[in-house]
Amino acid sequence: MSDVGGWRQEVEVEVEVDVDVDVDVDVDADLVVLFADAACEVAGRAYRSLMTRTPDPIFADPRLAKIYDQVDNDRGDLDHYVEIIEELDGRRVLDVGCGTGVLACRLALADVDVVGVDPAEASLDVARAKPGAETVTWIHGDATSLPADLRPVDLAVMTGNVAQVFITDEEWRATLDGIARTLLDGGHLVFESRDPARRAWTSWDTGGVVTTVATAHGSVQTWTTLLDVSEPLVTFRHHHCFVASDEVVTSDSTLRFRTLDELCDSLAETGFVVEEVRDAPDRPGLEFVVIARRSIGV
Repeated sequence: MSDVGGWRQEVEVEVEVDVDVDVDVDVDADLVVLFADAACEVAGRAYRSLMTRTPDPIFADPRLAKIYDQVDNDRGDLDHYVEIIEELDGRRVLDVGCGTGVLACRLALADVDVVGVDPAEASLDVARAKPGAETVTWIHGDATSLPADLRPVDLAVMTGNVAQVFITDEEWRATLDGIARTLLDGGHLVFESRDPARRAWTSWDTGGVVTTVATAHGSVQTWTTLLDVSEPLVTFRHHHCFVASDEVVTSDSTLRFRTLDELCDSLAETGFVVEEVRDAPDRPGLEFVVIARRSIGV
């Protein structure tokens, strides 16, 4: 993920149930259980559907997805993830919010069995065309909608801004639950999140200063504006001007900044034990790099 980016969710649900039943019949207990199980499954699918996020245009618009890696071309932030995965002997890894597949393909080329999941089909299209992509299992969706028959993993990661795009506590918990269901007992979750006390957003607005990037699709001018700060939420806008056509494509994103205590509490509530919190080598003093282990038997 880039230094600033995220997903957005647009959900409107209205449910009205009116049941009036007066029946005097013998009911098979097994049939009642069967219907109850089916109802729970339907409710679960509906809940997971609500939790599925609509990705921001920077990831979902094919025009922006195709130039994403060229605009955000410094992925030194992934080096410490590779090191941690090696340290924890991760052999089957789930990359949540894999985007254009930079980390997933890098791991695959190192003979790691990788599952990459992302809600932006345009980003997955870019990922699938990269060297190493042919051995990665690509899933269009998010951690709440992973297939029930997906073979468990021993390690999951959320790089860049992925852990901060979940705006509500419900979204965040549903994501952690989904990851926990996919992890083997004792498996690890590794992710980063910015320290809100450092107020990183104060440097995001470029003040109208434009950066020109040469891409395979022509020169693109980029700049960022800060739209709103309502802590713990911060909203900003990416601007991309395709020089040849003078077309400007924008993408708004909102991130949530959680404290370390909030992160640790949410992990404990979903069956994780925080083993270590490290610094981010590429942004020292600005982020928490959390290494958590799924409790055995949870």
